[in-house]
Amino acid sequence: MAVLIASSLRKEFSGDPLFDGVSFKVERRDRVALAGPNGAGKTTLLRAIVGETNLQSGELAFQKGTRVALHDQRPPLERRLTLRDYVLSGARDLIALEEELRRLEQVMASGDHGDATIRRYGEAQARLEHAGGYDWRERAASVVRGLGFADEHLDRQLETFSGGELTRASLARALGGDPDLLLLDEPTNHLDVESLEWLERELSSLDAGIMIVAHDRWFLEAVTNVVLELDAGRSTYFKGPWHAWRLEKASRLHAASKAAERVGRDIERLERFVARFRASSEKMARKAQVKLTQIDRLEKERAKSKAEVDLLTRRTRSLGFEFLKPARSGRTVLEAEGLEVRIGERVLLDGASFAIERGEHVALVGPNGSGKTTLLETILGRREADGGSVRLGHGVEAAYFSQQEMELDTRGSVLQCVQRATGLQRPDAQKLLGRFLFSGWTEHEKPVVALSGGERRRLALALIVASGANFLVVDEPTNHLDLESREALEAALEAFPGTVLLVSHDRALLDAVAERTLAIEHKRLNSYDGGWAEYVRQREARRVSATPEPKPAKVRKVSTTKPKTPSELERIEAEIAEREQTVAELERQLAEDWNDVEMLAKHRRARDELQSLLQRWERLFERTHT
Repeated sequence: MAVLIASSLRKEFSGDPLFDGVSFKVERRDRVALAGPNGAGKTTLLRAIVGETNLQSGELAFQKGTRVALHDQRPPLERRLTLRDYVLSGARDLIALEEELRRLEQVMASGDHGDATIRRYGEAQARLEHAGGYDWRERAASVVRGLGFADEHLDRQLETFSGGELTRASLARALGGDPDLLLLDEPTNHLDVESLEWLERELSSLDAGIMIVAHDRWFLEAVTNVVLELDAGRSTYFKGPWHAWRLEKASRLHAASKAAERVGRDIERLERFVARFRASSEKMARKAQVKLTQIDRLEKERAKSKAEVDLLTRRTRSLGFEFLKPARSGRTVLEAEGLEVRIGERVLLDGASFAIERGEHVALVGPNGSGKTTLLETILGRREADGGSVRLGHGVEAAYFSQQEMELDTRGSVLQCVQRATGLQRPDAQKLLGRFLFSGWTEHEKPVVALSGGERRRLALALIVASGANFLVVDEPTNHLDLESREALEAALEAFPGTVLLVSHDRALLDAVAERTLAIEHKRLNSYDGGWAEYVRQREARRVSATPEPKPAKVRKVSTTKPKTPSELERIEAEIAEREQTVAELERQLAEDWNDVEMLAKHRRARDELQSLLQRWERLFERTHT
C-alpha cells in the first residue's frame, strides 16, 4: 500500500517553474533515490512533502495516519537541549501513545469495554509495538550509537557539538521516531564508513517508505530500489535499482539519438524532392507542396527527439578533469619505517612501516578520528612524526588536496589565485577556470574569500590539475561534488599516470581508483590488495577466521532415577513447536495489516500461551534432570 501518492506537483519561484507535472508514489518498503542535477528541486520537493514549503498546484495524498520525518543539512534550532531530549523530540507521538494507553487501561479497568474503546486500545498498542513496544527508547538510543555517538554523549547539550555531529544528531532524530515516510537529504554527510554500513543495514530493515537524496553511488546502489529523477522541470519515475536506471537512461539516449538521425535523413530526402520538382509541372508542384507539409511534421518530430536527447545528456556542466603528464619520479615514492603519529597524548599510529611505489594508486581508509588526515600531513612534512621516519623518494613532486583547501591563496580574485599558483598567462588561466565551471568575467573576478564550499572545492581541483605533480595526495575530494563530477574525477584519477594516495568516504571512488588499500586498524596500518570491495571481502574473511569455534556443550550428568513424567515433557515440546508456528504465522499476517484488532488479540493470546508453555517446560526439565 502506498504511503504517499503525488499527482501533478508544480513549484514556482518568482513566477518561474522549478518543476511541473511531477507525479510518483512511495509504497512501504520502497527506497526511492531522488536524483537530478543541482538546482533541479530535490530538497524543495522533500520540504514540500513535509509541509515546509507550498506548492502552486498538484496533490499530495498520504495514507491515513502517516507519520513523516525529514532529515536535511540544517542544524537544530534549539541548542540547549541534550542529545537525548533532541532525539526523543522526534517521537512525540510515541510518548503521547504511552499516555493514551495508560488512560485507556484506566478506562477499561473502570468497566468501559465498549467497541470504540477496545478498538482504539488495539490500534494504539499496535502502533507502539511497531515502534518496538515500550522499549522504543532503547531502540532510539541504539540508533544514536550506530551513528557514532557514545552513551556519555546523550546528556551533553547540542551547543557543545560540532557541525558534523549536529547533522548526525538530526539523522538520529529522524530515524528514532519510527516514521512511516522517511525523507533523507544527504544522510551520508559526516559519516565514516562504519556508520555508513550501519545506516545501510538500518534503512534496509525499516518498515517504512524512504526517499533519499545522496551523491554516494555505493550507498544508492546498496539501499535504493526506485528512482525518481528531476531534470529541466520534469520528472521520470523508474521502478528498479540505481544501476538499472543508469542503463535505462543510456538506452533511452541511444534510441532518441537514432530517432533524431532517422528523421533528419527523411527531411533531407524530402527537401531534395521539393527543390527538384517545385518549379516543374502543376502535378509535380502539388506533390512538392505535400512534401513540404510532411517536412513541417518531421521538423516537429526531430525537434522533439532532439529535446529528448538534450534532456538525457543534460548535466550541470560536469567538470573537465584532465591531468598534465607528470615528470617521472624514482621507483620508491614514499617510505615509512616505524612511524608513530600522536595528537597530544593520544596515539593514532604506532610502529607503521609501509612503502608506496611509482604509479601505484593507494586508498587510505579508517574510521573518523583514526588519524587519516594527520597521517597525510605527516607524510607531506606539514607536521613532524612523533616517532620513526618517513621520506619522499627521488624526484617526487607532491600536490595536496586537503579537506579545508588550505592550499588556496585567499588574496584577491579567483583568476589571480590561479595565475599565482600555476604561472599561467591570463587566457590559459581563464580556460582552466572555464573547465571548472567558473565562466565569465563575474566569476573570474569573484574574491576567493567569497566562494562557497563547492566553489572552493572546484578551484582547489583546478590547481591540482595544473600543478604537474607526480604524487597526488587527495583528502575527501568529492565533498560538494554532484554525481557527474564525481564520475569525472573517478575517470581522471584512474587514468592518472603518476602516484595517488586517496582518502575518501565515497566507496565507489575507492573501489574504482585503488589498486591497494592501507587501513588504519587499532593503531596499526594494514595493507590489503585491491580496492574497497576486495578490502571488505578480506576484512570479513579475517573476522570469520578469528571467530573461535563454539565449544562443545558440557555433558550433563543425568540421574539414573526414572523421570517422573517423560511423556509429559515430550508432549509440551510438541505443543511449543506448534505454538511457535502459530505465532510466526500471525506475525506474518500482522505485518500486512497492523490495524487488524482481532488478529492482534489472537497474536497476544498465542504469544502468552507460548510463554506459559516455555515456563512449564523449564520447571519440568529441572525436576527430571540433575
